[in-house]
Amino acid sequence: ARGVRVLDFSTGTGFRFQVLVDRGFDVYNASFAGLSLDWRSATGVVSPAFFEPGEFGWLRGFFGGLVATCGLTQAGAPNVDQNERLGLHGRVGNTPASLVEVREELKDGGLCLKAEGEVRETSVFGHQLSMRRIIRARAGESRFFLEDRFLNTGSRPSPFMILYHINLGYPVVDDGSRLLSSESSITPRDAAAEKGAGKEKIFIAPECGFNEEVFFYDMKTDAEGSVCAAVANEARELLGLQGLGLYVKYPKAELPRFSEWKMMGCGEYVVGVEPGNCHPWGRKTVREKGELEYLQPGESRAVHLEIGVLAGRDEIEAFERRLP
Repeated sequence: ARGVRVLDFSTGTGFRFQVLVDRGFDVYNASFAGLSLDWRSATGVVSPAFFEPGEFGWLRGFFGGLVATCGLTQAGAPNVDQNERLGLHGRVGNTPASLVEVREELKDGGLCLKAEGEVRETSVFGHQLSMRRIIRARAGESRFFLEDRFLNTGSRPSPFMILYHINLGYPVVDDGSRLLSSESSITPRDAAAEKGAGKEKIFIAPECGFNEEVFFYDMKTDAEGSVCAAVANEARELLGLQGLGLYVKYPKAELPRFSEWKMMGCGEYVVGVEPGNCHPWGRKTVREKGELEYLQPGESRAVHLEIGVLAGRDEIEAFERRLP
C-alpha cells in the first residue's frame, strides 16, 4: 500500500470514511459509531504499481471497500472484444488520480467537506477518457454525495462502461439482513443464481463452500426518477443501536441497470449492490446484446450518487415506507 494517498472524512455524527486518491478516488473503510459498514478483503489496499490487468488479476488488489469503481471502457467478466484483451472490471480503480482540491467550505448554512480528483484512462492510439470525481459530505450528516463527470478527450468514439461496486459487510450484512428495494423484475445471471431464486433479498450466516450468486434487477423509481436501495440489519442490537443499514440513491436515467452480488461464503461474506450503465457481462457480451454505450469526441456524461447510513430501526422502516 506504500505511496497510496488517503483522505479521511469525519462528519461529527460517528460517520467516517476514507478516499483512496491513488486507487481511482474510491471510498474505503467506512464506519458509523465504530461499526464497520463496508466489506474489506484479505488483500488490503494494494498500490496501483502492482496491478495485474489480465484475466482475473484485478482480484489480487480488490480491497472491497464501500465504493470500488469498475470501468471506464470495460466492466465485468474478462473477454476479448475486437482483438482487445480485457481483464475483469477494467482499469479505473487501479489508476491514480490527480488530486485537484481538498477543502472545507461554508455552504447552505453549514460546513461542507469536499474533495475533488481526476482519473485519466488513456493510451496512445487508443481510447482517451477522463473521470472527474467530487465527493462532498456535510457536518452533522451521516451521508455523502459522489458526483462523477466522464469526458471523451480523444478524437474518436469510445466505449463507455461504468459500474459502482458498493460492497457491504458485517454487521450490516448478517443472518436475517435484507435488501430493501422496489423492482419490476429480478433475473438470475446463471444456473448458480437460479438456485437462489426467491431468496435474492434475504441473507444468511456465512456458509463455507457457498457459490456466489448474481442477480439483475429492473428497478422502479420514485416521483423524482430516482432508484433507492439499501441493505439493513434490523434484528441485532449493536452498541446500543437497534438496527443498522446503508442506502444508495441515484437517478435511473444516469444508471439504468442494477446488479446484486450475493456472496455468503466464509471469509468472503459480502453483498454488492451495483448500479451501472451495464450489467457485469464484459464488453464483448454487452456489445453483442446491443447495450454498449459510447462517448463521442468531446461528449461528457454525469453521474450522481447519494450514499448514507440508516441508524436504527426507525430510519430503516421509514426508508422502506418511501420505496415506490
